[in-house]
Amino acid sequence: QVPLVESGGGSVQAGGSLRLSCAASGGTVSSRGMGWFRQAPGKEREGVAAICRGGGNTYFADSVKGRFTIFLDNAKNTAYLQMNSLKPEDTAMYFCAAKYDFVRRCDSVGAEYEYAYWGQGTQVTVSS
Repeated sequence: QVPLVESGGGSVQAGGSLRLSCAASGGTVSSRGMGWFRQAPGKEREGVAAICRGGGNTYFADSVKGRFTIFLDNAKNTAYLQMNSLKPEDTAMYFCAAKYDFVRRCDSVGAEYEYAYWGQGTQVTVSS
């Protein structure tokens, strides 16, 4: 088990920034691929960003490329999603997730079924 707890969500005006945190216990964030997903009301959950195990390559959805970054703090066993230049369309519930240990493929954000553990979500609201 790898319990994940997100924090850092909130309300911000367009153009602003937020940093989401995903604290892991019962495992290390560097030992698995980690990802961030989001779900807006009435829409399907979509992958936003991912970082390969060991804090390697990173991948982003086209809609957030150049604005979001994902990184790890191994000392804090925490994954982060730094979101800059936020837009109203970024409004959603954001979830962090950890991949199954046996998943080795890491060439994109990845599909939901590759992720074994999920946090409870943190709400991000961007106003225009």
